[in-house]
Amino acid sequence: MPADVPPLGRRLVAEGLGSFFLFTTVIGSGIMAEALAGGNNAVALIGNTAATGAILFVLITMLGPISGAQMNPAVSLVAASRGEISWRDAAAYIVVQLLFGIAGAIAAHAMFDLPLLQVSDKARTGGGQWLGEAIATFGLVLTIWGTAKHRPEAIPASVALYITAAYWFTSSTSFANPAITVARSLTDSFSGIAPHDAPGFIVAQLVGAALAALVVWALFDHRTGDEAMPLR
Repeated sequence: MPADVPPLGRRLVAEGLGSFFLFTTVIGSGIMAEALAGGNNAVALIGNTAATGAILFVLITMLGPISGAQMNPAVSLVAASRGEISWRDAAAYIVVQLLFGIAGAIAAHAMFDLPLLQVSDKARTGGGQWLGEAIATFGLVLTIWGTAKHRPEAIPASVALYITAAYWFTSSTSFANPAITVARSLTDSFSGIAPHDAPGFIVAQLVGAALAALVVWALFDHRTGDEAMPLR
């Protein structure tokens, strides 16, 4: 890890803020899109997609220099497995991502005058959707570390564009994030997932991330010197 990495407390604040705004955006834009789309799910998904891609670009640009703007336990676990953050720091990141992400879901409900505490009844399950989540997360991890290897300054745009595309080419609409899967189980809105379906998504996401970590090692780690993905 580079010597000039900010202290853990500062990084956790960045991860908390990033997770809060990302999860609020995903859920809040889903609520807004569903309300305005007049029952047209394609139009609603366009609105949800555009807002998510936009906020990812902003958050990664703004917070990436502090914490890496991971906002995703799968990404934090891959970073720890590569020695880019410690396992202790990764555990702290994941706790903050979950807690502030759930707070973001509650904030979205509050803004739209909905019950603060909800449980989703939206079924999202089956082999096709699990495969979609594995592929979505695989592609996200590959995008992050592949872009970091060749054009690190392009990471915000690269990740935002990847997720924008993955909303549409995956059967699951690309959750690609265990923490947001948990948060989305706590909203009975357009973005929701039934709690009993969430574990299948999370397992698929972790499998996809693990496979991507192996591919990243094979593709991008044949190098001289220490060129691991910079945290800053």
